[in-house]
Amino acid sequence: MSSRRALKAAEAIREVVGMAILTDLRDPRIQNVTVTKVEVSPDLRNAKVHVSVMGEESKQKLALQGLQSSAGFLQSKVADRIDTRYTPRLEFRLDDGVKKSIAIAKLLADVLPDDAADASDGPADDGGADAEASPPADAD
Repeated sequence: MSSRRALKAAEAIREVVGMAILTDLRDPRIQNVTVTKVEVSPDLRNAKVHVSVMGEESKQKLALQGLQSSAGFLQSKVADRIDTRYTPRLEFRLDDGVKKSIAIAKLLADVLPDDAADASDGPADDGGADAEASPPADAD
């Protein structure tokens, strides 16, 4: 169970690192990166930063290398934001959760339209038959 202090520190690290990646980093390897979550050790000395990188596997590896090389800069940004004795050492990990959820959504989209199309065809035909059966009203 994490302490409240560790949870607050993790949230602050997530915000700082996420904004620094968007605004401050100029490394061309770091593109399409989103910080999904941060896990902080109980002593607040280490932080695992989980990131999602959109694109091919080679781009993901390049982005992780770029993040690791800019870890010192990001740690200095974190040190400015949180007031602790030790600045957490940042370790970047690839988060496959977003990629897996997109793959599952794609699989569901491939499966569900067949069922949805069959279900929508039935009531639409009945509605059209009722409209043809009613006599037109004459306007005098």
